[in-house]
Amino acid sequence: MRLPRAFAALLLPSLLPALLVTGCHGKEKAAAAAAAASASAAASASAARLAAASASATKAKAVLPHSGIERTELNKRAVRQNLPLYWVADKNKDGAVDPDEVASLLFYPQDGHWVENGKFTPEFETKFEALRAPEKPRAGLSPEETKRHELIVSELDQGAQTLVHTDFRAASPTDRAFVTHMLAAAKGIDDLYATMTGAKGVAGLVASDDLASQSAFRRNWGPRCRAPQTEQDPACSAIPGAVPAVCDAYPGGLQSNPKFCEDLEKRPNAKALLDHFVVVREVAGKLAPVSYAAAYPAQMKVVSDELKAGAAALTDPSEAALKTYLETAAASFLSNDWAAADEAWSKMNAQNSKWFVRAAADEVYWDPCNHKAGFHMTFATINKDSLRWQEKLTPIEGEMEEVLAALVGAPYAARKVTFHLPDFIDIVFNAGDDRNAIGATIGQSLPNWGKVVSEGRGRTVAMSNLYTDPDSLAIRRKQAESLLGAETMKSYVDSAEPGLLSTILHEATHNLGPAHEYAYKGKIDDQAFGGGMASMLEELKAQTGALYYVELLRKKGLITDDLARQTYADAIVWSFGHISRGMYEATGGRKPYSQLSAIQLGMLMDDGVLKWDASLTAANGKDKGAFVIDYPKLPASVEKMMQTIGRIKATNDKAAAEALAAKYVDGTVVPQDVITKRELRFPKASFVYSIDM
Repeated sequence: MRLPRAFAALLLPSLLPALLVTGCHGKEKAAAAAAAASASAAASASAARLAAASASATKAKAVLPHSGIERTELNKRAVRQNLPLYWVADKNKDGAVDPDEVASLLFYPQDGHWVENGKFTPEFETKFEALRAPEKPRAGLSPEETKRHELIVSELDQGAQTLVHTDFRAASPTDRAFVTHMLAAAKGIDDLYATMTGAKGVAGLVASDDLASQSAFRRNWGPRCRAPQTEQDPACSAIPGAVPAVCDAYPGGLQSNPKFCEDLEKRPNAKALLDHFVVVREVAGKLAPVSYAAAYPAQMKVVSDELKAGAAALTDPSEAALKTYLETAAASFLSNDWAAADEAWSKMNAQNSKWFVRAAADEVYWDPCNHKAGFHMTFATINKDSLRWQEKLTPIEGEMEEVLAALVGAPYAARKVTFHLPDFIDIVFNAGDDRNAIGATIGQSLPNWGKVVSEGRGRTVAMSNLYTDPDSLAIRRKQAESLLGAETMKSYVDSAEPGLLSTILHEATHNLGPAHEYAYKGKIDDQAFGGGMASMLEELKAQTGALYYVELLRKKGLITDDLARQTYADAIVWSFGHISRGMYEATGGRKPYSQLSAIQLGMLMDDGVLKWDASLTAANGKDKGAFVIDYPKLPASVEKMMQTIGRIKATNDKAAAEALAAKYVDGTVVPQDVITKRELRFPKASFVYSIDM
């Protein structure tokens, strides 16, 4: 039997005196014998101690049955097996999963019942053993299927599960009843959204025993891959043969033409067909608009009923504003008239409700033509920290509009703005168009259209509890250190404040200057630029405002010099992340945030404010080539950028917009490949949700 190396080393010195005894006589022999006996006793004691230590280790293993797999690996395998299980943290650092360390996740095909009375359930024990066992490739697959399955696993692994958890166990019975109805409404909205995206129509084509593909389909709202490294690969699909989901907002026959959106935009009845709250159907051989309520009556009623039930559960008089909104929104799901619900929603704020709820059809980015509003639900609690920023910024709302209008110039003229500055909200869960495969919305201004927004009465929020977990902060810092020089990196901090300030200013800028409702020569932005370009330009304007207004706040003494620099650094790092996601969807549609990021960085590089130094070692001390920010010169460059973009929107200058995209999005000014390579060393956040009731 082979002895462990350490054990052999203990025994070898004890054998030497015994070997020396063989040729000794008299006292020398006795002394040698005594020495041998002493050494032998010492060796026996050492052996006894080692045996005791081994027994102790064996015993320790016996009381830690749920070990043998690292936390990140367990969570990764749970995604591959489509299990609603998440190991939150190894709280006691013992390397084993404990009952108070796991969460059961929402929005999976099945519920996970993992803990009961403080102990793991038999269901958990079975699933844990399956997760801990060595993974085996699926057997009997064709070469094409083997390759597809490898791509799906790669797709899943590019998303790092990031938990959003809320504990309602100490909440009142009425609050828990309210949360239950909101969760039921969210599931109804999921059903609506899956129908409109076309995911529901092809769900049956995903093999039931192919758990990784089932998981990718669930996470991605359909068969297409969404992660940066696999999104553009046509072979990466949850369905063999890459059968596509057909968007239900338009007739399937139209969508075989890659330019069907442009063709629709040129039709005489384009305005009616491309209304935000209708689908396009063939009626008597012609294309006609059909309201959402008429197209999906049963599903709309499910959501409406749960919103009404949620309103009924709110018995606290202090929640009157929310109760009114839920009742009005419930009616909107049946009537397709969203104006009254928007009015009720605009009257809510951080002072008159502890909840934040938005259940509606709003953003258009999901739509291949960027016209149709997608169903979503944001459910959150109010974070009162936002009141501090509102107190600072509310007095200068008018000034923010005036300085922007003066910078942009004619034909745009300053208007009276009375928008709500952002409320901070802590997300409980997202549904429908809000629940993305990779990443999540961190700020939003709604509604997008109608009287509420044209009169500056929309509501703006910043999601204050996203990307603040230790895993996300650590990954983001490593990404920043791989692309910024050491001196520039000094202004990057892990604090949430710079990012929140940037989000506040971004969302505020949506309400300033030429926005969605602004018209020049009778055309609003959708009509002048086309849906995809209009969406990108509006986000570009808003994110440029997030940079532009930093200097105004600094000069007025509302933020410190340090916070100004930190906000600039944070915004640049934010842009790196979006550039790494690619400029276009697999279908050819523009990615608004990715493209605006490339345009911003490119314009700053042209001004020499953001410099790429190929010879400079990055802040991580490893990568060759890094960006340097000239902070003192940045405000002037940003002002120039804001003026350029504002004038493009104010004059509907489509040619200038396309020139920006051609130079910076499709051109080589920005080293997009380097940024992408370094960013994608690390997985992107893929948010998952759990609640305790």
